[in-house]
Amino acid sequence: MLLAIDAGNTNLTLGLFAEKNLVAQARLATDRQLTADQLAMQIAQAMRLHGIDPATCADAVIASVVAELTDALAQAAQMLSGRPPLVIAPGVKTGLDIRIDNPAQLGADFIATAVAAKARFPLPCLVIDLGTASKISVLGACGGLLGGSIAAGVAISVEAMAMRTSALPRIALHAPPRCIGTNTVDCMQSGTVLGTAAMIDGMVARMEVELGQPATVVATGGLSQEIIRHCTRNIEHCPDLALQGLCEIYAKNRA
Repeated sequence: MLLAIDAGNTNLTLGLFAEKNLVAQARLATDRQLTADQLAMQIAQAMRLHGIDPATCADAVIASVVAELTDALAQAAQMLSGRPPLVIAPGVKTGLDIRIDNPAQLGADFIATAVAAKARFPLPCLVIDLGTASKISVLGACGGLLGGSIAAGVAISVEAMAMRTSALPRIALHAPPRCIGTNTVDCMQSGTVLGTAAMIDGMVARMEVELGQPATVVATGGLSQEIIRHCTRNIEHCPDLALQGLCEIYAKNRA
């Protein structure tokens, strides 16, 4: 059994693969204070919750954008599998032609989703990842990772409004009945949910102009399902894209 860990700023997403088949997923809250022992116990507990014996974990692959947790996660994975995990970092084989100005700056999450999208979808392809940040990565017609965009995530924006204003409340991230809100909550939901959907539609259109051709559009991330249903573009929802990418990268390095 392969354990794949996608460590984001809000959640740790776990995937368990038998061969290349994703057999279970779990999501833990990201806590930068946890030790390797605590992480190993949480991961093992999540595996048991899904009916999987932690002793079947033979290896692990990790993508982390949380520098404070990366070493502890690697130690935790080694406790469970008995061998050092594969951690996505410069020098790891991905099969991507990375064409950004400084490839060393590319986040492991960008790499994992791009690898999976290249393997599974027609090119060119735009990968929308809606989590702590709202990110779009662009794969060209030849499979090269050309670049992308990063904006503040929906949840961060809502939290900032509630913290930095005296009259705006915390709200649930659901779309209101109409775009033109008639009360404070509906107005905030319109601006965040429908506004993000409109931003995605607009950014996709601009990126296709720069590519010079239409692109496949794929969405992933914890907030993607609620947002993309309000987009006018046809967008494929693939919630396990990063985990699939980690499995692909593992196969390229430790087949």
